[in-house]
Amino acid sequence: MTSDNTAPELPLRRSRRIAATPVSGDSNSVASDEFAAAAAALNFSNAQQPVTRRSISAQQREVNKTSKTKSKHLGTPFRKFAAATASVAAAGAITAIIVGVALPFVAPATAEAEEAAPVTTEATEVAAEQQLQGYVAGSSTESEPLTQVSGYEASTYQNLAAVAGVNTAGAFFENDVTADIQYPFAIGTSMSSGFGARWGRLHEGIDFTPGLGAPIQAIADGVVTEATEAGGAYGVSIRIQHVIDGEIVESHYAHMINGSMTVQVGDMVHVGDVIGQTGNTGRSTGAHTHFEIRYNGVAVDPQPWLEKYAGTHYSKEEKTAQEALETELLGQDFTDF
Repeated sequence: MTSDNTAPELPLRRSRRIAATPVSGDSNSVASDEFAAAAAALNFSNAQQPVTRRSISAQQREVNKTSKTKSKHLGTPFRKFAAATASVAAAGAITAIIVGVALPFVAPATAEAEEAAPVTTEATEVAAEQQLQGYVAGSSTESEPLTQVSGYEASTYQNLAAVAGVNTAGAFFENDVTADIQYPFAIGTSMSSGFGARWGRLHEGIDFTPGLGAPIQAIADGVVTEATEAGGAYGVSIRIQHVIDGEIVESHYAHMINGSMTVQVGDMVHVGDVIGQTGNTGRSTGAHTHFEIRYNGVAVDPQPWLEKYAGTHYSKEEKTAQEALETELLGQDFTDF
C-alpha cells in the first residue's frame, strides 16, 4: 500500500522543473509550490481507483462463489415445492449480495477495510441461513445431519408444511417424521376439543386444528377400508386399518375438503403418506380434522394412544416380523411394499 500513496514519477519530475524555473518574487514561488501539491494530490486520488475496483471484484467473486455453493443445497430435493421456498432463499441471497457489494464503497480504501469486508459478508450470510432455518428450529434444536424421509429432507418437509399454512401455534405435540408410527400431521399443531363427554354425548376422538387445507397423513402402514365424500356427520371421511402391537387398529380421519382425498378403498398406504386435506365438511363448525382410534369398532382416547405409540421405530428384525403380521391380518402383501 506504500507505493499506492506515492505520486507517479512523471508528475513529480514536472513539479521539480516548475519549482526550478527562475521566478521573481516570493508570491510566484508559493504559487508554484501550491500547484505541485495540487498535482500530487490529484495523482494520489487517481491511483486509488484501481484498488477500489479490485476490492469490489474480489468481494463479488466471493459472493458468487458462496451463492453457487448454497444453491446446490437449496435447490434439492423438493423441486415441486420450489415456488413455496423461493422467496425465503432469495431474501438471504439478496441480503448477502447487497452487503458484500455496498460495503467497499463506504469503507476507507485501506488494507484494514479490505480485510474487514469479507468478514462482514460472511456473518450476514450465516444470519440469512439461520433465518432460513428459523422455520423449523425450536429452542432446544441442535444442528444435526438432515434425515431423508420418503426421498425428501425432513427439515425441508416441515419447513414447507409451515409455508403451506399449517397453524403451529399452541402445538401440543412434536412429530418424528422418521418414525414407523406418527401423528396425523407432520408437524405439531393445536387441538380444539379432546376425547370425552361433550354436549350430552361422547366425543369419540380429538379435533386437530392445523388450518384449512393442511395435509393429513397416515399414522402408520395400513390398508384403506373407507374413503367417502358422503360420510354423514363426518363429511369427507377415511378409515385405515393397521397392525400395532399385534392387534388390528383403525384410524379415522374426518371433515376433509371435498375432492382432496388421494386414496380409495383397498389401497395400501405407508406411514406419512398424505391422504387428504383438513376441511369443514359434515357436522362441523370450523376447519379441523376429527381423528379417532378404534379397536373392534370401539373408540379409545387418541391422545394417550398417540403419546404411547407415535415415535416408534422398528428394528430391521421387528420390521420384517411386522410386515409378515400385516400381510396375515390385513389380507395384503406388505413384504415387498
